[in-house]
Amino acid sequence: MSPTFESLGVSADLCVVLAERGITTAFPIQAMSIADGLAGRDICGKAKTGSGKTLAFGIPVIERLAKAKPGRPTAIALVPTRELATQVRDELQGLADTRGIVVEAIYGGADIEKQIHKLKKGVDFIVATPGRMIDLIERKEVTVADVTHIVIDEADRMADMGFMPQVEWVLRNAKSADQTLLFSATLDGAVDGLVQRYQTDPVIHSVAADNVTVDLMTHRFIQVHQMDKAKVAAAIARSSSRILIFSRTKRGADRLAEQLENEGVRAAAIHGDLRQSAREKALADFSEGKLPALVATDVAARGIHVDDVDVVVHFDPPEDHKTYLHRSGRTARAGEAGLVVTLVLWDQELEVRRLQKRIGIEMPMVEMFSNDPRLTDLATWDPASVSV
Repeated sequence: MSPTFESLGVSADLCVVLAERGITTAFPIQAMSIADGLAGRDICGKAKTGSGKTLAFGIPVIERLAKAKPGRPTAIALVPTRELATQVRDELQGLADTRGIVVEAIYGGADIEKQIHKLKKGVDFIVATPGRMIDLIERKEVTVADVTHIVIDEADRMADMGFMPQVEWVLRNAKSADQTLLFSATLDGAVDGLVQRYQTDPVIHSVAADNVTVDLMTHRFIQVHQMDKAKVAAAIARSSSRILIFSRTKRGADRLAEQLENEGVRAAAIHGDLRQSAREKALADFSEGKLPALVATDVAARGIHVDDVDVVVHFDPPEDHKTYLHRSGRTARAGEAGLVVTLVLWDQELEVRRLQKRIGIEMPMVEMFSNDPRLTDLATWDPASVSV
């Protein structure tokens, strides 16, 4: 039985806000972390995307946070992408409003003057990407001198994206910080270095690792022909309520979104070359169910945190098994099962066989054309039933 937020020590006013959103019992990482967070302990949480970690760090910070002076925030959360910055802000907005706390997302790719204006009006809790945060500090528009609570979210992704020097700069300069909450899918290498150098006697909480997620997923590998490939993706999309499709390139993502539209499937692409407003609109429409298909590159997908994705399609097979797990994990979030489909061209079979070996899946690759009725229900179809 999952504990209630009341039983974890969360104040009644915040519990009311959560209950209004239908959130009454805690996910495992929340159940493990919140009481320690409320007690002021440093927390090192091993948890992947979709595990509910935003509330695991957000609730303790909002409970304990003091109001800030303009340009001198008292809490900062560093996150790897602008999409994640806005999602964390949105997730915490209602709780913060209840306490009169101003929470704001600060990230690159948006108008810096508007962000400076908000900081001058006063922001208590900044959710920021590291590059933009450093930029604003160097311009002397904000200081971390009064920060008492620091959150490092998706620390492993920040290491992958080369953000560790900026993260460490902020940690070194936030000398008033008395609580650091770090969350990461892995706790080795550069992430372990952060824990050793910048956390004090952290309590370590870990939730289920990637292989549990792999077991939750239903995997299918479909041999397709180049000229028919987009139509196969469209056929899968038509029987899905929310489908996330991965392309290796930005140009490929744009082209596929257009091809899906031509096949009668509402779709949008999301990648680094798009204007921020276009990315945010596509994400919001996808999250709200207005847009059934989203085509993403790997980098853009790092900011996608949407529940109820029922199908992930690897339109282009991933470059390695880690990428397969990161991509596929979008459909096995918070204990939900999901379907993962990899489309394989004739000259990709060898690399996909190697991939299957690395992730521990033995499964035939079955040739299908876009008019194949099996595409409408790949989850219940059994690849082992195919006679060779």
